[in-house]
Amino acid sequence: MHRTEDDLRSTLRRIDGRGYPAYRDLKGIWRLPPYTLEVRRVQGDPFAAPSRVAVILDSDPAGYDAATLSTPSRRTGLSCLLARTFAAAARRTRRGSGSGRSGEIAMADPGQVVLPNTAVLVGADGTVEARFTIGLPAAGRRILGRAAERLLLDTLPALVQSTLPHHAHTPETLARHAHVNEDADFMRALLRDRGLVAFIADGSILPRRSGIDDRPLARDRATPFESPPGLRVTLDRANAPPVSGMGVPHGVTLLVGGGYHGKSTVLDAVARGVYNHRPDDGREHVVTDPTAMKIQAEDGRSVAGVDISSFIGALPGGQDTRAFSTPNASGSTSQAAAIIEALEARSRLLLIDEDTAATNFMIRDRRMQALVKGDDEPITPFIDRVRSLCDDAGASTLLVIGGSGDYLDVADRVVGMIRYRPVDLTEAARGVAEALPTGRKTHAGPVRWPARHRFPDPRSISARRGRRERSIKVRSRHTVDFGRERIELAGVRQIVSYAQTRAIALALHLARGFMGEGRAVEDVLEAVAEALEGRGLDVLDSGRTGDLAQPRIQDVAAAMGRLRSLRLRA
Repeated sequence: MHRTEDDLRSTLRRIDGRGYPAYRDLKGIWRLPPYTLEVRRVQGDPFAAPSRVAVILDSDPAGYDAATLSTPSRRTGLSCLLARTFAAAARRTRRGSGSGRSGEIAMADPGQVVLPNTAVLVGADGTVEARFTIGLPAAGRRILGRAAERLLLDTLPALVQSTLPHHAHTPETLARHAHVNEDADFMRALLRDRGLVAFIADGSILPRRSGIDDRPLARDRATPFESPPGLRVTLDRANAPPVSGMGVPHGVTLLVGGGYHGKSTVLDAVARGVYNHRPDDGREHVVTDPTAMKIQAEDGRSVAGVDISSFIGALPGGQDTRAFSTPNASGSTSQAAAIIEALEARSRLLLIDEDTAATNFMIRDRRMQALVKGDDEPITPFIDRVRSLCDDAGASTLLVIGGSGDYLDVADRVVGMIRYRPVDLTEAARGVAEALPTGRKTHAGPVRWPARHRFPDPRSISARRGRRERSIKVRSRHTVDFGRERIELAGVRQIVSYAQTRAIALALHLARGFMGEGRAVEDVLEAVAEALEGRGLDVLDSGRTGDLAQPRIQDVAAAMGRLRSLRLRA
């Protein structure tokens, strides 16, 4: 039988003044109409990670109508609205006095991105489960029972009622968050049949406030996006009239222009277009092929058994680049490995900014070809492989380029950014290429894009540390302690939150169970994707925590590739 509000009040008064471990008496389920409170883990002391709890509203007290709940896309839009609202309200809640994190209530905030998450789960039947943390009050290591009573029986109910039921939001707000999210999923699903890899709606606000603030730049300071007429397409939406904007077709597309005119801003918006965004983000109608990967050079990263021979030939010392391994990759070898790993993870779009690429990997001009003979240069530059990547491997490229006109020879289309406005320069670029030939020699010879060439050894992917079978600590959005290893993810530029990083790390641990004889990286990634689709994010953590957001399989693959202990089976 579930315990009641009177039972909870009595328990808190009974343990008032006792040692902190007595808070363990709170673990379990408490029926506090109109919701249920479930205390899932009690912190060991006031300075430890706070206690994990959940509030569950059945469909009647939650009160959401069938239309809002009718599709997974709508429920995800609602889920992120509720999580964002609860997290903001919790931050405004006055924290009680006491030791450590006493009185703190916190929930993972999804921010501008809309992703399936475990902070708030909205069921098809209308139930709402909110997962968050609470710092149980203490003075030193003595329980403040009366403060805990106010926190759990006054502050928390008010917070729940002001954020989670339908009456906490206007009908227009609920419909908008549900519909905008469904529209984005609907539009993204149209891309492939339309021969597109990305779409940016007219009127989109792409610039962000700063490198650490993902909110849109104020409209009076930003230039709304407007498609060039020759690239304008129209996409249908599920809940609103069709929308027009710039379609990026399958193939090789260049973004050119002077410095500070918006090239990288457009590329960044396309990179984030693999995710949906909240209403009024400015990018809610920017959608990209969900497999797109942003590629860059990463000096010093580890590489394990990647076939980079399509880009890097025989190296001095005779190292075999068909199974290239190093604990300290150069800019060119790291970028080559990242491209092959992206293909391995089924990416159909590569996003590259010359500012973060290795120059010697991207281009070797006519003069350098004359000075350094081919036999002395192992690198086949990207310019000589980008067409084959598209035609033979099925991967389009969107490339920001401002310093090498040689790429005009291999581009299907060229978009210029001029004072933050896109202009179709394709015909002009072809005229320039014809009038000013570079004279460089294109690398000849067949290209073999590798597939199913890496078979990971599960013994090399262990999160064990000491006596703990699984020790995974997310230090930041870009740093994970995985067992005895540290995984640096700063070069994986499309990870958007701590919650997503934690899910990626746990998915890597889950992937270990799918490894074995004859199972290539592609097979393992497919098995992880099926597990997430079939069982949801809770398959990653039996503790039913609220700090997970949907990971992309491409980013799980990137984390695997950066695990320094990774070894391969013969």
